[in-house]
Amino acid sequence: MPNIKPISDLRNYNDVLRDVAVKEPVFLTSNGRGRYVLVDMKDYEHMQAVIRLVSELSKGEQSAVENGWLSMDEVESSLNMS
Repeated sequence: MPNIKPISDLRNYNDVLRDVAVKEPVFLTSNGRGRYVLVDMKDYEHMQAVIRLVSELSKGEQSAVENGWLSMDEVESSLNMS
């Protein structure tokens, strides 16, 4: 179940931070609407790595669309695997 707290709970920020755990973010609301998310540093680093990976995969796909795809033989040859 999501851990949702009003932003006013940050007056006692130690209590709020204590509730943040790996894979258990704390969602802060303002006027009843979601506003911020507090996440564990490991989760943040994982999200950044996923964003970088998806970005690189997107660049590769765009390159393939523009320049054509390589066959498996061409890939192995370029990597000196044959």
